[in-house]
Amino acid sequence: MYASHRLATRYFLLIKPMLTELHNLPEGILDRDTRSLQDLLGGPTLIHLPGDRQPALFLSVLLHGNETVGWEALRALLRQRLARYGELRLPRALSIFIGNIAAAAAGGRHLPDQPDYNRVWPGSELAPTPEHDLMRQVTAILRTRGLFASLDIHNNTGLNPHYAGVNHLDHPTLHLATLFSRTIMYFRRPKGIQAMAMGEFCPAVTLECGKVGDRHGLEHARDTIDACLHLAALPQHPVPPHDLDLFHTVARVEIPEHLSFAFPPGQGDILFTPDLDHFNFRELPRGTAFGRVTDQQAACLDVRDEQGRDVYPRFFHVAEGELRLSTPVMPSMLTLNEEVIRQDCLCYLMERYNDHVPRP
Repeated sequence: MYASHRLATRYFLLIKPMLTELHNLPEGILDRDTRSLQDLLGGPTLIHLPGDRQPALFLSVLLHGNETVGWEALRALLRQRLARYGELRLPRALSIFIGNIAAAAAGGRHLPDQPDYNRVWPGSELAPTPEHDLMRQVTAILRTRGLFASLDIHNNTGLNPHYAGVNHLDHPTLHLATLFSRTIMYFRRPKGIQAMAMGEFCPAVTLECGKVGDRHGLEHARDTIDACLHLAALPQHPVPPHDLDLFHTVARVEIPEHLSFAFPPGQGDILFTPDLDHFNFRELPRGTAFGRVTDQQAACLDVRDEQGRDVYPRFFHVAEGELRLSTPVMPSMLTLNEEVIRQDCLCYLMERYNDHVPRP
């Protein structure tokens, strides 16, 4: 009886992540890389640190376990402040959510039995999981405490510029985004992401910091966090249109589960061009080929607009065995990483959106 109860308890703990809430940095945490955080913390952890100003800046890191830039940038910043002052003096209070450390320990985006930690925040359209409850708990705590602003920090796997993602077009949010980059992507899908949940009660952006291991991405994220900590307020006036390049996501592109795909020299139902990620943030003309297909009759991509409607014919067609664009478009998030494509998507398709920047 005892053995079976212990097994059931262990299984429950595996499927129900428990939140740890702390009000100080655990000893030795700044010496831990992303793969060793689980040994110290045990699970998802929310840490509140005091500062000279309130309310707090919120950071989420490691929502995807293999995207290390957020944690590495944060610990670099905190180490600098400890070295400078001999204690952790912050110009603004800071709340930190360290997310999927189990996946980080394994070097993966998420574990096979887990949902994506950046698709399960309030507003998610995915079937309920214990992780949904976890993110509701984090959101409720932060809403009660109040936030100055929120940054969700990510790497990506393809050749993308550093850019900020926003889900609201109010003036403070756009000013927050331009602290990181003049290149800004506005999107309303996928649902259930951190910035969309936090954006209901504070300015919130997603920072895309280039590939894992890129030193510039780490330094750029660290400097942006530092700048936000030093802000007394976010401006309420419009961002001048010439100070940003705003793009709107009009479609999300996935590969149907029943189709195989590859990059040369591999083989599959779709054989993508080997430099596909060079298309990111380039305005591509109609007829641009993404690759070759074996079945010229069937729709080989699942392309959905912001309302979830099938818009494959608007954007793609097959001609002479090639998968081609049906209209000029600008992609983002294209990658050559086949695992990431399966776990997330092939890409997003965007349009220029500067005419929609709010005016006085």
